[in-house]
Amino acid sequence: MEDPELEANTSPEDPNTLAPTDVEYEQHGAARDETYAPSDSTPAPSAPAPSPASPKAKAEGENGEDGGVPGDDLESAPMEEVFQKLRCTPKGLTTQEANIRLELVGPNKLEEHKENLILKFLGFMWNPLSWVMELAALMALVLDNGSGLPPDWQDFVGIVCLLVINSTVSYIEEQNAGQAAAALMQALAPKAKILRDGAYKEDDATILVPGDIITVKLGDIIPADCRLLEGDPLSVDQSALTGESVAVTKRAGDEVFSGSVCKQGELEAVVIATGVHTFFGKAAHLVDTTQNVGHFQKVLTQIGNFCIITIAVGLVIEMIVIYAVQKRRYRQGIENMLVLLIGGIPIAMPTVLSVTMAVGSHGLAKQGAIVKRMTAIEEMAGMDILCSDKTGTLTLNRLTVDKSIIEVLSKTADKELILLTAAYASRIENQDAIDLAITNMLGDPKEARDGIEEVHFLPFNPTDKRTAMTYTTADGKMHRATKGAPEQILELAANKNEIEKKVHEIIERFADRGLRSLGVASQDVPDGVKESEGGPWEFLGLLPLFDPPRHDTADTVKRALELGVHVKMITGDQLAIAKETGRRLGMGTNMYPSSVLFGKGGDEAPEAMEDGELVEHADGFAGKFTSTCL
Repeated sequence: MEDPELEANTSPEDPNTLAPTDVEYEQHGAARDETYAPSDSTPAPSAPAPSPASPKAKAEGENGEDGGVPGDDLESAPMEEVFQKLRCTPKGLTTQEANIRLELVGPNKLEEHKENLILKFLGFMWNPLSWVMELAALMALVLDNGSGLPPDWQDFVGIVCLLVINSTVSYIEEQNAGQAAAALMQALAPKAKILRDGAYKEDDATILVPGDIITVKLGDIIPADCRLLEGDPLSVDQSALTGESVAVTKRAGDEVFSGSVCKQGELEAVVIATGVHTFFGKAAHLVDTTQNVGHFQKVLTQIGNFCIITIAVGLVIEMIVIYAVQKRRYRQGIENMLVLLIGGIPIAMPTVLSVTMAVGSHGLAKQGAIVKRMTAIEEMAGMDILCSDKTGTLTLNRLTVDKSIIEVLSKTADKELILLTAAYASRIENQDAIDLAITNMLGDPKEARDGIEEVHFLPFNPTDKRTAMTYTTADGKMHRATKGAPEQILELAANKNEIEKKVHEIIERFADRGLRSLGVASQDVPDGVKESEGGPWEFLGLLPLFDPPRHDTADTVKRALELGVHVKMITGDQLAIAKETGRRLGMGTNMYPSSVLFGKGGDEAPEAMEDGELVEHADGFAGKFTSTCL
């Protein structure tokens, strides 16, 4: 059941998708005509299908200039155009077609940067401190000879051993962490039910290409950006993308995004974007391509630069004194300079730091954390601002009813009766988020059917915007219970005129606190016939729904504040919901819409405040973070 009062009103910006272009067709010669021709007996388009607009063309088209026209993209185009542009049909692709498209667009996964293991190992020896140590080793081997004596092998071997130990410790720890992360990702690799060669088969989602037809059903992680085909609406959880804790309704023709989860329903869909060209993929790509030098590396560089400068000055002075003033022999001077070179650097510091961070990495691993980069431990220890997602991180990403503020609007009802009536109007199997939240408020979810016999259940539909159940009690009497959008329940109520103003006031009060409202009503059916209209509906009350904080989040936030770390909330959910969550967690309610960071905050933007000051001042930011923001 999807309540429009609860239905989220934000979604990610339409991502630019990727389809084979005319240039790519020509690169494959005859494959253009033979392989991308629509399957089976469907006639081919009379003209070559244009490729989707590029980001630049799309932007120019919106301004009325050459390069594209508004709506000329796979996200909003009519479904007939989508199939034409992708050169596919609702019957799916053949394996041959899909393989050639896979060569053109690549696998449906995020970009992987494979590292050369030897270069990675040697990379741990490439920093200012290591440079000084390497210079000392070369001096001991190459310059420290003469007077009939061999090179200073002892110093050379000692320095090289320290360098190797330092690199080995860092390399092994990061490799172990990388392998653990890779194993975790492999275990979480999604599957997809794909229509190929006229038959459905389950396979790795990585082989999906634009034009594939897939089936999306309850519990599936949507593997690529898709457009839904004909059928009943889906309920889709987009919290991983938008931060909204309530599933949204997606109907035929709507776009569903990679990484979201199907919560209810089953529908076919055509893939329009895969891999880094999905909304999720582009966001991940932007994060992946961000190059920032960590604090730990900066500190080591500063120490190394200081050592290099001071040692260089000392060597110059020593060379002048030893050779120009004291006229000493070559070997004796080199040995003195080698002493200065080795003694002037904290030669064991890199090794000590690597071992220390390795110990920290093992400690975090015991608590279930995977440290992919050991220097991140020091950076995390030195942070003073922690930006945290809300849905699923600070909160449970699970709706619940705030029983303490349930509003009773009937003289014959109390809070317990309202909850029980709402539970009657909920499914006990194949539940959506709202049904689950209500039945979980009972002492035992089985109470939702205790003492009654279900006669008929009306599932949620976009027209009625409510669910209802007709049932009989032990005394043989028939009743109905319903729950849904407050406005719809209010229209049913016999005493609508008397309670309408109060209902709207309660809804607004809940909304101001970021709570979603659910109306509950009941009626008698004296005829004892399920098709009967029944007696007058009685509006029993309003249930407030919210995504509750995790049980340990408030203590964690408090501890962070005591340690000097300011926790700021970043969420795609509504501003009022973010403020209510912040109030419950003690994080503060001084939050702004995300648009203020990009000069589009309107009246809610603080005056005369730079972005840096705003981030320091705010307790969080809410509202959709679109691809433009990213």
